[in-house]
Amino acid sequence: MTKDTKADKNEKHKAAMKKQQENVHESIERANVEKSVVVLLTGNGKGKSSSAFGMVMRALGYGQKVAVIQFIKGVQKSGEELFIANHLPEVFFYQMNTGFTWDTQDRSKDEQAARKTWEKAAQALSNPEYDLVVLDELTYMLSFKYLDEQTVLETINARPEHQSVVITGRGGGAQLRNLADTVSEVKDVKHAFNDGVAARKGVDF
Repeated sequence: MTKDTKADKNEKHKAAMKKQQENVHESIERANVEKSVVVLLTGNGKGKSSSAFGMVMRALGYGQKVAVIQFIKGVQKSGEELFIANHLPEVFFYQMNTGFTWDTQDRSKDEQAARKTWEKAAQALSNPEYDLVVLDELTYMLSFKYLDEQTVLETINARPEHQSVVITGRGGGAQLRNLADTVSEVKDVKHAFNDGVAARKGVDF
C-alpha cells in the first residue's frame, strides 16, 4: 500500500471542502424566509444566560435596540447588570431582584414580583422599537405557575413582526418549546460547583 503524497492529500482536502461548500450554499439558498424568531435556551447545563447576553452584544453591534428582563435572580447585582448600567445605558434592563425562590420562601411575594416583572416584559414585547427582547429565566415562572402560561405565549406571539425573543431557563413546558423556532439544550457534563468549587465572579455571576 502506497502512502498518499502531499499533493494527493491536498487534492482530497480540496474536493472535500468543495463538497462542503456546495452543501452550505444549498442550505443558505433553502433558508429564504425572512422572519423574527423565538429562541429557547434550556437544559441543566451552565451557559444559557451567557449565550443570551452574547446575542445582546451581537444585536448591539448592528445598532439594534435591546430590552433585557431578568426573572429569579439574586439581590446581588450580576456582572451583566453592572456592565449594562455602566456602559450600555441604551439597553433597557429590568431585574426582578427579589432573590431566589429558595431564599424568599414566600410564594405570594414571588408571584407578585413575577407579575410586576412580566408587566415590564409585556411592555417590551409590544414595543416596536425593540429588535431583541431577552426574557432571562422566564421558564421558571411557567414551571412554578407564577404566571399564566397562555398569557405569556399569546403575548410573545403577538409581538411586532420584526422583533426576536430569547428565553432562558430550565424546563418551561411543551407549549413553549413548540412556540420557539430554535431550541438549544445545554447539557451538564461537568460543573466545578459540584466538586466544591465556589462560584466565581466574572465566570458564574
